[in-house]
Amino acid sequence: MNKEKRAEIFRRLREHNPEPTTELNYSSSFELLIAVILSAQATDVGVNKATAKLFPVANTPQAILDLGEEGLKEYIKTIGLYNSKAKNIIATCRILLEKHGGVVPDNRKDLEALPGVGRKTANVVLNTAFGQPTMAVDTHIFRVSNRTGIAPGKTVLEVEKKLLRLVPKEFLHDAHHWLILHGRYTCIARKPRCGSCLIEDLCEYKDKTGD
Repeated sequence: MNKEKRAEIFRRLREHNPEPTTELNYSSSFELLIAVILSAQATDVGVNKATAKLFPVANTPQAILDLGEEGLKEYIKTIGLYNSKAKNIIATCRILLEKHGGVVPDNRKDLEALPGVGRKTANVVLNTAFGQPTMAVDTHIFRVSNRTGIAPGKTVLEVEKKLLRLVPKEFLHDAHHWLILHGRYTCIARKPRCGSCLIEDLCEYKDKTGD
């Protein structure tokens, strides 16, 4: 795919959705961090239902620590892998208080040192909470990047690095949200909705559908 076509794809996505953001509900960098940890192998809808009950009761590291692991589980038990997530969140809250004054760090090294925080989670927090031009490649972005030809790659890291290199700078901050939403609602896994796609004529996918 040439750079002119790639730039036009992002121009159209921006025109359709000028201010894209995560579908996770949050009101602070700490709430976002917890929501993203909970979202691993879970839907944003499911996470939002749980945090709607949790955050009014506990939305700081100390407040969640005060709940304790068992108390936290009561709020998140509807989410997959809730036992391990509760353990990681309690450990993360302890580290935030002991090493960072209760504040979510704004750099990859410190974020990835937190239990339950991998590269993808760190990228979401850096991009959404701190405005850094990172690319959190999930299954949707991986699929869209490969299927369309925007940034094909065999691994998540390869796709991430290609996107960071190939997406025009003016679109880089919002690109990851546009691609996630495109994969979630239009370029879906089983049968992409090519007939209602903004970028169908620019996409290089060979098996387009009429839907």
